[in-house]
Amino acid sequence: MPDPTPSPAGGEIAAQLRGRPRRFEAAIRWALFLAAALSIFTTIGIVYELGRESLNFFTRQLWEDTNKQLAAPIGPDDTVLPVTRSGAALHPQDMIRVEDEVMQVLAVDEAALTVARAQQGTAAAAHAAGLDIYRGSRVRLVEFFTGTQWAPQIGKFGILPLLNATLIVTAIAMTVALPLGLGIAIYLSEYASERARRLLKPTLEILAGVPTVVYGYFALTLVTPLLRAIFGKDVVEVYNMASAGIVIGVLVIPLVSSMSEDALSAVPQSLRHAAYALGATKLETALQVVVPAAFSGIAAAFIVAISRAIGETMIVALAAGAGPNFTFNPFEAAETITGHIVRISSGDLSYDSIDYNSIFALGLVLFFMTLTLNIISQRVVRKFRQVYD
Repeated sequence: MPDPTPSPAGGEIAAQLRGRPRRFEAAIRWALFLAAALSIFTTIGIVYELGRESLNFFTRQLWEDTNKQLAAPIGPDDTVLPVTRSGAALHPQDMIRVEDEVMQVLAVDEAALTVARAQQGTAAAAHAAGLDIYRGSRVRLVEFFTGTQWAPQIGKFGILPLLNATLIVTAIAMTVALPLGLGIAIYLSEYASERARRLLKPTLEILAGVPTVVYGYFALTLVTPLLRAIFGKDVVEVYNMASAGIVIGVLVIPLVSSMSEDALSAVPQSLRHAAYALGATKLETALQVVVPAAFSGIAAAFIVAISRAIGETMIVALAAGAGPNFTFNPFEAAETITGHIVRISSGDLSYDSIDYNSIFALGLVLFFMTLTLNIISQRVVRKFRQVYD
């Protein structure tokens, strides 16, 4: 009967096979974890700042001149204010300001206001006749999303002109980038030789590496004159959305083609061989077999490209226009959200002003637009990947 006691040699082998602490790998694991955590905390910080400043934008008290004045002097204890008949109409519950004192309108007579004095932490004081009366207001969400005028310095807060220009420029860019990018991807994946791939892929990467400010001047000095020569100088303005959209489309072509080509190359060769065995041509195989099988990756490429086009800044700042304009004509000048942020940020913008806070409100809109697109992209990829795995 064999002796169950392990031999000294067996004990040494077991000791060698036993797991040993690998401090270097543990350090690498923690470094990777910290990198992931840093990215998460950075995103949280960005969202926090955008939300905090945007909240200030929507809750800030704005004062507009009613063109009414005090018709007679009042003392600190007076609650009836004689006012001039001219100017904007006032209503109960309106907040008004005379000098530094804030009051709430309780009742409105023909030439007098009944008010509650010393509101919002201000102190009641005596006021002389002839002082201007200001009415308080706040940015309303309905006005923000439906208004057609954007001029925060005069109390106009409709984002539609900026949002409309952003969507038009993005639509033009996608009209250029999506078919061209997908066509390039199909050629590289299904038709190009290895030598052609080695030549074309670095060329596309060069397009992706060109600074966007160069693309902006390219749009302004080449694409715009070309459009004006084709459609006429009376039709196409010097600054226009079409020129900016076309060049942004050229900018995102490498992104679309690279991601789409990776998705097409990941399709199993067995699907291609099966199509060839059934008598399909190379083009039929590419369009009716390979592209549908890679649809999840192609859709993700398209959505990422849309996000990239929405967030583009320098091209639209240089070529699209420098003022909000609610128009659907792509040959007219109009300012996008990112272009507007660049323009007003480069001027004399005082801290904690309504213009300053509006930058963050616009940035928050862009953030939610790109977040929505990313969520849609993930769901599309998850849904169609289950079909073709």
